[in-house]
Amino acid sequence: MQDVKPRLAWGITGSGHFLKESLEIALALPHCDLFLTRAAEEILPMYGISLASLKERTRVYRDNTASSVPVGLFYYGHYHTVVIAPATSNTVAKCALGLSDSLVSNIFAQAGKTRVPTYVFACDTEPEMDTEAPKDWVKVYPRAIDLDYTRRVGEMEGVTVLHSIDALRLAIEARLRVAPRPTLGEVHRDLDALIGEGGGDIDRPADGAGERSPG
Repeated sequence: MQDVKPRLAWGITGSGHFLKESLEIALALPHCDLFLTRAAEEILPMYGISLASLKERTRVYRDNTASSVPVGLFYYGHYHTVVIAPATSNTVAKCALGLSDSLVSNIFAQAGKTRVPTYVFACDTEPEMDTEAPKDWVKVYPRAIDLDYTRRVGEMEGVTVLHSIDALRLAIEARLRVAPRPTLGEVHRDLDALIGEGGGDIDRPADGAGERSPG
């Protein structure tokens, strides 16, 4: 038996759409782990964010195993909530179609299978939108198919699609008020064993980092 602290899993995909604001929310949360797609790793430096700086503040899971080993943590109650922000049209389409060939689309699938509430801040929610490119804000016009996939994801059981960064912040605050508190439970395998056996890549923060108290 060991003390199990249910955590929040935050997926980041390869978009700059309110990326800095999304990370600001994520890094301020207690017990929040980051799950990065390969595309997310590529675009972080374009927005002045280093992977090293994230590793210093919280746990970071990287997309470098074919079977997305870290998703096994969902089976043992390690996560009470999933947030995907920002969520690219590519990831949203995969989620809508039931595909799980990236780390983030896989945590979305496993959250559904284990009935973990999921919040998706999709990049494409309106016919005309402003989004942040690496050098400036630009106007984009999501296609009908992009908007359709966003709608389909929002209709899935246990999934909430957010259309603004403020709506995302409020939804997370509301969720944390009712999310499971730390409980005493039995874990089939400990975190290091699970990741080590599967060849996954977890970067742990320095002692104490990522374990902030609310407020």
